[in-house]
Amino acid sequence: MNVKTVLVLLVLALAMIFALVCVLLTRGRAPSPCQHQPPAQEDTGDGQSLVFADLTPEEMVQVVRYLQGHLGVQLVDASRAKPSDSCIASIDVQVPAKAEVLRFLDEGGARPPREALAVLYFGNQPDPNVTEYVVGPLPTPAYHRDVTVQKYRGKLPYHRRPTLAVEYTQIGGFLKSQVFPAAPSFMSQVMEYDGASLAALTAAPRGFQSGDRITWFVLFQNVSGFFLHPVGLEVLVDHSSLNISRWAVSKAWSFAFGMSVNTGLRLFDIRHKGERVAYEISIQEALSVYGSNCPGGMSTRYMDGSFGIGRYTSPLVQGVDCPYSATYIDTHSLSETLSPSKRKASFCIFEQNLGSPLRRHYSNLQSLYYGGLVNSALVVRSITTVGNYDYVWDFIFYQSGAIEGKVQATGYVSSSFFHGDGLRYGNRVWEHTLGTVHTHSINYKVDLDVGG
Repeated sequence: MNVKTVLVLLVLALAMIFALVCVLLTRGRAPSPCQHQPPAQEDTGDGQSLVFADLTPEEMVQVVRYLQGHLGVQLVDASRAKPSDSCIASIDVQVPAKAEVLRFLDEGGARPPREALAVLYFGNQPDPNVTEYVVGPLPTPAYHRDVTVQKYRGKLPYHRRPTLAVEYTQIGGFLKSQVFPAAPSFMSQVMEYDGASLAALTAAPRGFQSGDRITWFVLFQNVSGFFLHPVGLEVLVDHSSLNISRWAVSKAWSFAFGMSVNTGLRLFDIRHKGERVAYEISIQEALSVYGSNCPGGMSTRYMDGSFGIGRYTSPLVQGVDCPYSATYIDTHSLSETLSPSKRKASFCIFEQNLGSPLRRHYSNLQSLYYGGLVNSALVVRSITTVGNYDYVWDFIFYQSGAIEGKVQATGYVSSSFFHGDGLRYGNRVWEHTLGTVHTHSINYKVDLDVGG
């Protein structure tokens, strides 16, 4: 056995002997330097270090009991609280002001009272708010004072409260019970969602304007290390209401729509991601100017609003005028009669695949994979039949935030009797039939409201 090995064994033996001596000396006696105490509760003997010590579990319990008995408000356990409840969000030690502590530590001054800082959410009040109380003295509280205004120079509105774990749980339940079931085919076929296969991760902040409590939740595959497995679905949840049943998903597009008897399809309060971009977008007129070598044709100037673009809205046929999967909406109007009339399937609303990807990438470098996202748009459509013409009116809303107003003309051509120099005024479509030349002019009202 070499000298190095002997030295190692000797050191180990000395360490074991020292440990045994410590055990024997402290058995049945007060703690000695051989024993370790938690740093937060160590004391030099005169109470100096306890000025900074964390609250003990017993002190925390005493603060909770004091608040429950002295605020005159029912406090719900925060782990079960609804937004409309009042609860204790947190309790921590209130470290005294530095000047007080230094007078005590360095100048022999009085020891500062031991106090706790309690943060409470008051949702069950006419004016919901966040309030901070200093509670003391510990371990037997006898007073509390509101320090909210002193710390923040004003009251803390309720929408600014940090999100509790229970609120995340409630949002998860809202997504699972209300949002995902609204698109069953998409969730099962595209997201392959089985009720438990997705995990949601919150983003921040909760909006960009005072009063907002709107949060993006990014969806991932619910696997270990889900942070690296996004599925491409992100949901903007408006959870500002104190009533959970009124929570909603903020849609990319929202608008009100209707049908004017004279001018037809019209939209109001058009918003993209919650921000108004237009107050009104509506059809105003469809003008046709004709030419012919016949008196009737050469003098024709149709203004279809005078006939009623909305009045002559025709019912839409599934699978021809709109996709089978579209939503069809009836309208009612009153014109040329004393009783309202119902126009069946006057509108259709559907999502349309634009035939090209919004984004995509195919990789055969290092790893083989493909990722892409369908490029789709929301379409609102109505069709008006005025005389020989059918106008297909579309308002199209794109994911980029763009809006397109589009019209297609179909139906029958307007004609005159073909004779003489008729080819100067159109095309011969049959032996004695002239398809007369004409020009369409479409007028829209666009009342933009971007940025107010």
